[in-house]
Amino acid sequence: MNDPEIRALLYPLLQGGVYVDELPTGTTRADVVHITAQFMHGYELKSDGDTLLRVKAQLPCYARAYDFVTFVVTEKHLTKLLDAVPEWVGVLVASAEGLREHRAARYNATVERGAVAGLLRLSEVKQYLMDHGLHHVSLLRRRDVIKLLNGTQVILLSHLCQFVRERLIARMPQRLENREVRKAERSTKKRLKARGRKPTGGAKGKPVHVPAPKKRAA
Repeated sequence: MNDPEIRALLYPLLQGGVYVDELPTGTTRADVVHITAQFMHGYELKSDGDTLLRVKAQLPCYARAYDFVTFVVTEKHLTKLLDAVPEWVGVLVASAEGLREHRAARYNATVERGAVAGLLRLSEVKQYLMDHGLHHVSLLRRRDVIKLLNGTQVILLSHLCQFVRERLIARMPQRLENREVRKAERSTKKRLKARGRKPTGGAKGKPVHVPAPKKRAA
């Protein structure tokens, strides 16, 4: 099975809240993240064409950021995956018959403030911290803000997680709108390419003004 086929099986199972594709998480991207008012659940997909080489680097990123983590794999990867991930990680097996739960994800107790905050824009995190009295963060770089969060006890993890979930859910309509715009642009390019034409446009996509031909004198 390929990636789109696995996603088509997974999406209907994600009830409540929203789900986000390819969410930047630490040094990687989570294939799908299910976000509700109560939790965030990260999913990593491994199709027949994938390998498990990146699991060692991906899992720590997810473990620091998400309440639950599940790997969705095809049967060919199952045995090796079970040797590569701890027992709290959920495992779903994808096949032509659908998704089979090999084991359910357990609650992850290793979430870190810095990793959760890293799911948002730096400006959002700074504003949150300033609203909680940490006004000196306004000029800090991202890595310094993350370091501060991981070392402080002033910010409650539960409160920060709630804020991050709310922000990610709130921006979903804009994500969907942007997705439709990109989809329409790709569709237009495909139609023009099929007709043997190129999209017209000047610098930075601005329309090109073509002056009308001058009339010849009689």
